[in-house]
Order: sequence, then structure tokens, then C-alpha cells
Amino acid sequence: MRNAFAAVVTELTQEDSRLVLLAGDIGNRLFNQFKDYSPNRFYNCGVAEANMISVAAGMAMCGLRPICYTIAPFITARCLEQIRVDLCYHNVPVTIVGTGSGLSYASLGATHHSCEDIAMLRVLSGMTVICPADAVEVKAAVRAALKHNGPIYIRIGKKNEPVVHAAPPDFVIGKSIRLRSGNDVCLLSTGNMISVALQAAEILEQAGYSARVESFHTVKPLDEECLKEVFSDCRAVATIEEHSLIGGFGAAVAEWLADRPPFKVKLARFGCADYFLYETGSQNYARKQYGLDAETIAAKMESLL
Repeated sequence: MRNAFAAVVTELTQEDSRLVLLAGDIGNRLFNQFKDYSPNRFYNCGVAEANMISVAAGMAMCGLRPICYTIAPFITARCLEQIRVDLCYHNVPVTIVGTGSGLSYASLGATHHSCEDIAMLRVLSGMTVICPADAVEVKAAVRAALKHNGPIYIRIGKKNEPVVHAAPPDFVIGKSIRLRSGNDVCLLSTGNMISVALQAAEILEQAGYSARVESFHTVKPLDEECLKEVFSDCRAVATIEEHSLIGGFGAAVAEWLADRPPFKVKLARFGCADYFLYETGSQNYARKQYGLDAETIAAKMESLL
């Protein structure tokens, strides 16, 4: 995903003279090609993420379109006040890109996990939250963000995430993308959990259940039309995310559901439970500790059905 991000910003710097890229002491070699094309539009702000956000806000107020990039927990939790006051309060078009989201950096321990970022940012007025499913959606999300007149957070993985789109989809902020049709169960996945959702759908299919899969790349605003449809048509619905169950995508869907007339549909939420992982290991190892593997998801959905 991060290579796709580097590729698309390099393309965009040749198309839009307003684009500037700010990085928090990361990605220097990753952006070599960007710097070849636009050496005066790359700024390494160092380990000063809060200052980077404020600098970007000033640039946006002067008519530029800044993109801020660094590791997800450092560009969200470390500078939440600047995001809230400098970006959201003034509603300036700054794109925040957090790489290594969720459990992507599982091997580096809990300091590098980012399982709270959606919760922190989706509560901010005016903030749009996008979690692309794969490298194809990353490119589409960045292009869409530069046309959006307000602050956006794009939450991406790290590397080697499976590509689920054979061709670029019709990417619209606030509209989900259907990857598989079905009417027994619907798996709503956000971010880099989409490949796991597709695997779980295949397991359910083999067990005799028709499984639909939607890529909910936009967590805020939610695709309400899609939610109305799946909660009306399916027997069970699941939300799947590499984020805390508190305040994340599943919580957003549950909030939406609570404000509607009752649907006779069972909702299951899959995400990170309310505890830190003190062990280190691979991303897949960390996912299994939280029950974020295809087998566990499919078994729970089958039990609901």
C-alpha cells in the first residue's frame, strides 16, 4: 500500500502544482521519484508530527493541497489537538496519511499498533475517514482526497497486502464497493481486512451460505444506502476491521443501527478487543490473538445463521 501511495503522489505532483508532501522522518527513499519531479515540494518535518500538521494547515490556507505522511499512531494520537484545532476547526483541505495502520507493525510491539485512530478522528467535526482495502483503492482514495474540500484521514497498511481489485473500481467517497454478492450473510469490511473477509465468505459458501462482501473504504461518512439494503436483505451482518471494537467501524455501524427502526438482523462485530498485546509476532499472529482470522469469523457467522 505504501508503494502505491508513493506512486500516486508522484503522478499527482505532475498534474497539480498545488500538491506538497510533508513527511515525519520517514519515506525518504520511498519518495525519491517524487523529489526528482518536484524537489521543492517535499518537506521532511522530522520527528515533530504535531508541528507538521500545523505547517500543513498554514499551507492549505495559502491555497496549497498538503499531504502529511508518517506511521499511523504517530500522525494521529501524537497530534490530535493540532488535527482538531488547526485542520478541522478551520475546515482546511489537508490529507493525513497514516501508514502501518492497525496491526501492520505487530512485530514492533504495542507502541506501533494503531487500533484507536479511527475512533479518535471520526469523532472530529468535518473529518472524513477513509480506509482503503488494497493498493488499487489507495491510489483512488488519494485522487479523491485532492478533490475534497476538507480534512481527510487515509488509513493504509504497509506492504504485501493482497490486491482484491483486478481493475480500478468506481471509487466515490461515502460509497462502498461490492466485491461479492449474496443474501444470507453480508460481511462489511474496512481497510486491509478485505482479503480475510473474502476468505471467510468462501468458507461460508462451502458450508451452504450465500455470502456478500462489501468494501467499506469510507468509515465517515458511512454508505447509509448500502447499510439499509444489507440490513433489509440479509439474515446476518458482520463488520470486520483491524481496529478496536470501541469507536471504530463496527461501532459506527452499530450507532447507525441504533438510530433506525429495528431490523430483524443479527449484527456481529469483529475487531480488536479492549486490551494491549504484550507479545510481538507477525501481523497474522496478532490477528489470531484477536480472532481476526477467516476461520473464526466464518464459524461465528455460521453459528448466528
